[in-house]
Amino acid sequence: MIVSDALLLELYDDALPHVYGYLVRRCTNTATAEDLTAETFMAAATAIRNGGSSELNVAWLIGTARHKLIDHWRRTERHKEELAELWSDVPAPDPNDTAIEVGRAHEVLAQLAPQHRAVLTLRYLDDLPVAEVAATIGRSVHATEALLTRAKAAFRSYERVDRETGDTT
Repeated sequence: MIVSDALLLELYDDALPHVYGYLVRRCTNTATAEDLTAETFMAAATAIRNGGSSELNVAWLIGTARHKLIDHWRRTERHKEELAELWSDVPAPDPNDTAIEVGRAHEVLAQLAPQHRAVLTLRYLDDLPVAEVAATIGRSVHATEALLTRAKAAFRSYERVDRETGDTT
């Protein structure tokens, strides 16, 4: 048990900046990124305690973080109405803010269906080739290409509607 704990602590120290950095760029707030980072390391601790410590590394943790993020998006979609009440109290962003485009991209992604959000994130934020995206989401390459086409169209559609109406929420 002591060796396993030492392995986990070493892995945590080495991988925390990578895992948190991966998640914070893809989440709409730091609290969510922190929660998902904790869930990722809990999965690592469980794997170590169950004897799977030989395969744990930063790449494994990033893959686990990706799955935790996709699961989070699915949960968020199921509870979207409940979250809408919480989001209604968020003040409008300052149009002079230089991070407005990143914020807008996050807002548009948040409006998309979870499978569209996941495929766009994996392909364009994680820069994975289509074949790896397909393997990650459990679809064929052809089905993933079709999903990417629909997801890009949905993203452009939401973005265009927001620009035309001037809506920033």
